[in-house]
Amino acid sequence: MTASKPYELPKKMSPELERVVAYWRSLLRGSAEMPFADDLSLEALPDMAPRLALVEVFTLPERFRLSFIGGELATKQTEPLLGKYLDEVELYFPLEFLRSQASATVESASPTCHAQAASKDGEHAAYSRLMLPMWGDGHISLILVALDWD
Repeated sequence: MTASKPYELPKKMSPELERVVAYWRSLLRGSAEMPFADDLSLEALPDMAPRLALVEVFTLPERFRLSFIGGELATKQTEPLLGKYLDEVELYFPLEFLRSQASATVESASPTCHAQAASKDGEHAAYSRLMLPMWGDGHISLILVALDWD
């Protein structure tokens, strides 16, 4: 029996998220399974920038810090998140379970996706959140985060 991975990529994603995955794959060097963090350029995805984030990965102990957060994501939070560790802040729509997904992304060393249905009260739209690991300094050092919602 094969166990499914948590936050497994769906067979179908929005065109915007598919484009981010295609960009991430375009950065692969040779037979590498993930791109190097220093090859990333957010300028390659200018229309997605408001819904992108970068999460720095630290090991021993495992911690995650937001080094970039797009404007649309930042305005949905109750406090500034830039430069903050994920275990130090409360995260709200559409960043719920971000730390858990980041940990799963590092552990699996592969892209992950979290999809959330719209809230029953209509306050929050359905969304999908993609996390793409990037290599640097001998370990996964950065995660590119992309979100799409209605």
